[in-house]
Amino acid sequence: MSWERPSRRVRELIRQGAEIALDPPEEWLAELDAATLSGTHRIQVAEDPVLAAALRRTNRSNLLGWASANIRAPGERVPADLGEAPLAFARDLIRRGLDESALDAYRTGLGVALRLWMRIVFSLTSDPDELREVTDVSCRSIAAFVDDTVAAISVQMTREREQLTRGTHAERLETVTLLLDGAPITVSRAEHRLGYRLSGEHTAAIVWSDDALGDLDRVADVLAAAASDPRPLTVLASAATRWVWVHGAPDLAELREGVARFPAVRVALGSSGVGADGFRLSHLDALTVQRMLARLASPQQLATHEEVELVALLTTDTERADRFVRRTLGPLVGDPEAIEALRAFIAAQCNATEAAAALYVHRNTLLRRLARASTLLPRPLEHNLVHVGVALEVHRW
Repeated sequence: MSWERPSRRVRELIRQGAEIALDPPEEWLAELDAATLSGTHRIQVAEDPVLAAALRRTNRSNLLGWASANIRAPGERVPADLGEAPLAFARDLIRRGLDESALDAYRTGLGVALRLWMRIVFSLTSDPDELREVTDVSCRSIAAFVDDTVAAISVQMTREREQLTRGTHAERLETVTLLLDGAPITVSRAEHRLGYRLSGEHTAAIVWSDDALGDLDRVADVLAAAASDPRPLTVLASAATRWVWVHGAPDLAELREGVARFPAVRVALGSSGVGADGFRLSHLDALTVQRMLARLASPQQLATHEEVELVALLTTDTERADRFVRRTLGPLVGDPEAIEALRAFIAAQCNATEAAAALYVHRNTLLRRLARASTLLPRPLEHNLVHVGVALEVHRW
């Protein structure tokens, strides 16, 4: 593509616009993220919290890279973005078994970026000739930047795929994928390739983080220790995710205490199951937990399938779930202390003495908080106990 240097005035307009683009409004970033995470080719990316977070970081890297280059040299061709975020995204795509079709997100982002850029340009000048030249230069620049970046990332994905097809991690991921898909691989062959016994009881976990990647394997070790399993199975699902299986079930109190030492790492724990089927179903349960935490933007660091199974079913449509909670709890949602008391009371099967002990408060203190909760609920608790209990669980997560 030929690249002529624009006029001095247009270079100045581009530089001014790039300075604005360097600090975009949050709603612009949200629009860009929503667009790049939509579409049939990106369903698997959007449903995976780690991949979705990686794509959002890539969007920001691309935006800041293009804007910074046009502050330094306005109107000149911008080199491809091969920074940490897009390269990590490429690695994660390959490690999830996805292909270059997911890079269609860049094309979608191009359209949104051009539209948002035009808003900036039209705020800087109303001169028709200047607008025409800025538009022409900008469209060529952004399109070339996206084309060059996609081409470079595709090359990186090819290299990553070649590396993963050689070595233990690739074999483990391939074998686990066959087991999860229910493929006809024999148990003995799967055990040989994984170095992990498939008989007996298993519990699966998904361990992930947006930034503390060095702590992922430490948390996997914590999980194994909590299950007293000297030979767990850890699979490198992506740079930011580990799939873990342990024999038996971990001690939850010990696990929570251990995981709390690594606050940037999150854990989704599946139910326990027996044999190869239990191996597969436990992982699918952990995946359900992970997706629910991401869908609700939950702050919980560790969640088990047993804790959230009902909430996961109820929050598939987050908008309707939110309406249910607000309709059921009413003004109570604004009183955390009363909510905690009511949740403990229901968990103790409406036994005030046991609930007070669970909260380490005096029984009279609990009764006062319950009385306050009763005045805030839209309907009396005794007429709506099941709905209130469910709404409290959804609100918790």
